[in-house]
Amino acid sequence: MTASPDPSGEHHLPEAVLRPVRGHHAFEACVEQLGTAIRLGVYPLGTLLPPERDLAARLEVSRATLREAMAALREAGLVETTRGRGGGTVVTLKARTPSARAAARVSPERRADWLDALEYRRIVEPGAAWLAATVELTDVRRSQLERAHADVARAARPAAHRQADSRFHLTVASLGGSPRVIEAVTSVQSTLHEMLLAIPVLGTNITHSDHQHAVLVKAIVAGEAERARTVMQEHCDDTAALLRGLVG
Repeated sequence: MTASPDPSGEHHLPEAVLRPVRGHHAFEACVEQLGTAIRLGVYPLGTLLPPERDLAARLEVSRATLREAMAALREAGLVETTRGRGGGTVVTLKARTPSARAAARVSPERRADWLDALEYRRIVEPGAAWLAATVELTDVRRSQLERAHADVARAARPAAHRQADSRFHLTVASLGGSPRVIEAVTSVQSTLHEMLLAIPVLGTNITHSDHQHAVLVKAIVAGEAERARTVMQEHCDDTAALLRGLVG
């Protein structure tokens, strides 16, 4: 879908910026596009966003997916929604939650460093997953990987989940046996932890993440190196999309 100019020849900026979502994980992509559009002033402070049906059609996603994305934006303090006649979703940019306040305090220099870390992660962690899948795992190492995955899946509290998630990624990196790879993933996970503290905990994203972890474990155990690389790359891309949308 392309933006259509009005009779005066002017393009409507939101129509030009918002694009149909591609890929399997539309939730993260919706958050990225809408969050970025709000932060860049495509939808200025106080703007009433288009109705859900219009945004869903523009992004080519289901209404349910769009509602999940809007809930994430509300949690991050970017918008507020009122129901009933005369209601709607308005751009507020108010840091009402601890995570939103944390995101608001991040300096432009730190944001730039975070974005660079996301690019670095996309190079490092898929390679670490590929390397792990090329190694013939002992029963002990296989159990270690499966236990690390199980710890993430059963972690109930946000802080516990984040730590278990980091341990899982470090476990994957350790399987390859390369100290340099382990050092690189440790650095990436440390920065990622800072970033995740600046966004709300989102159930939809955690569900996607846990599914990707499960697929990744199967690929590594089966020795499917390219499959492991692809799954980890998709995982990194989804997390990056969410962070770019909510942190900027």
